[in-house]
Amino acid sequence: MQRNATTQFPILLVHGLFGFDRVAGSELFLGIKQALRSAGARVFIPYLSATYANEARGEELLLQIDRVLSGTGASRVNLIGHGQGALASRYAAALAPGKVASVTSVSGPNHGSELADFLRKALTPGRLPEHVASRVATLFVDFIALLSGQAQLPHNAIAALAALTTEGVGAFNDKYPQGLPKSWGSKGQELVNGVRYYSWSGTLQDAPGEALRTADPFQVFCRAFSEYFITEAGQNDGLVGRFSSHLGKVIRSDYPMDHMEAINQTAGRMNKGTDPVALYVRHAERLRKAGL
Repeated sequence: MQRNATTQFPILLVHGLFGFDRVAGSELFLGIKQALRSAGARVFIPYLSATYANEARGEELLLQIDRVLSGTGASRVNLIGHGQGALASRYAAALAPGKVASVTSVSGPNHGSELADFLRKALTPGRLPEHVASRVATLFVDFIALLSGQAQLPHNAIAALAALTTEGVGAFNDKYPQGLPKSWGSKGQELVNGVRYYSWSGTLQDAPGEALRTADPFQVFCRAFSEYFITEAGQNDGLVGRFSSHLGKVIRSDYPMDHMEAINQTAGRMNKGTDPVALYVRHAERLRKAGL
């Protein structure tokens, strides 16, 4: 059946921390832009700084929203942000609600990331036992090398990590609370200042044939990072906790997928659980039906 994702307003797929045009030789939102366009949507991918504070990336996004509006003649845009891209999208909607029809958080650290908390300590001398800090920092650098082909930690990664910690996002939320739940693990207000808020995310889950999944290096890293979650142990995607991701109308926060699977990055492995591409197409249909 032909899907109809012809939204009224263009869709911007906003990448998160360490997002690049291509990840490990493939497109960032692998197959997602093409699927949305095939279903009738106008889709753009704004490229923001790979590592930067939330507000700074939000300002970059605002500039690119203006370019899309000017180029398409549209009056507003739909923002779908992955990871830290959700925070940049929230910032843009808070400052310019007249230009943003909806914000959708995909695996966004809307209440901070326990992994960011742990990484920040690991990268601060004396905050963790040396062997623990060394293991976490090494995992992190190797993960970034896999993403970008760069063997060294980017210069401003520390500032970006600070912005993703529980404390950093808490300060961000004090200024931009739109769509946030009033209690932990609940849903938030769906419509705020004319902007609709949605979210979805996944969790690492054991399944038959799980051992085969270790052929995917992204999943190997996500499972290794998952060990450092305490509050949301067993309820995270390797980088972001399930309940920490909640924003606005929570479509679902326990899809069987890790953080990278949420943008269809599976290192060539066939995903036999949730089809991440289908999630985006169905959501575009949801936006269309809502008049967005």
